[in-house]
Amino acid sequence: MFAALTLTGLAGVPAHAAGETDALYNSAQRNFTDGNDVAGRADLRNLIGADPNDAEALSLQAIWSHYAGDLPALADAMARLNAVDPGMAAGTTHVLNAIGAAVGTLPNPLPALVGPQTGIVVLGYGLLPDGALRPELVNRLTAAWLQSIASPMSPIVVTGGNPQNGITEADAMAGWLIGHGVPASRISVESRAGSTVQNALFSTKLLRDVGATSAVVVTSPNHIRRAVADFIVAGTTVVGATTSLEQLVSQLPPPAKQSQRGIYLDATRTFQLATSR
Repeated sequence: MFAALTLTGLAGVPAHAAGETDALYNSAQRNFTDGNDVAGRADLRNLIGADPNDAEALSLQAIWSHYAGDLPALADAMARLNAVDPGMAAGTTHVLNAIGAAVGTLPNPLPALVGPQTGIVVLGYGLLPDGALRPELVNRLTAAWLQSIASPMSPIVVTGGNPQNGITEADAMAGWLIGHGVPASRISVESRAGSTVQNALFSTKLLRDVGATSAVVVTSPNHIRRAVADFIVAGTTVVGATTSLEQLVSQLPPPAKQSQRGIYLDATRTFQLATSR
């Protein structure tokens, strides 16, 4: 994000201090990844003290203060960020709204009734070593197949890389759907994604390419909230969250705060805040 270094450093920060703030940023991101949110936020406070205009640090501080329920710190970070980078502030607000929408999402095994401007996005799951589908992925595909019947004009995106025996998740998924009567012309294959974040980023572009303005996201109940957050942050309007049936009842209650960590962490990645610099 920061392309040029001069003798005065980044954004007016002395060159020697820029290295220190980058070290603090990297430490914060490692701590968030490792689940030590208190330490991560402390790193960011020290960073912002050294460079009050670091927009990425302010955005991260706002997001993780929201997770911690620290409303004064959230308000302070957002006020600073609005002054420094209004665009980043608007994006951060979008991330927080996406997280709220995702946490409130209910897994639903019933197909959504939608029109042709709404795509159906099916998220992959690891294949067996020989390239065969695991039962969980078959369950996701069954839910997607029912969704495709309920919305016969909707384009379908299958997303997932991680090849096994030369077969990507997306190719295997497309083959299953075609074998169950879905026309190949309805299916767009996204075979690069190796994570939910990449599922969302890459599929959002494909949806736009096929003229879809919204999507029904199809995955497992224990994955749906993280997926919904990522797709909203990536720029996709999610109008349905269709899931398979396994573990459905246990996933109906809203997740406890600790269980929301993955949603927050993924959202920062989908927002494309640097993981290190």
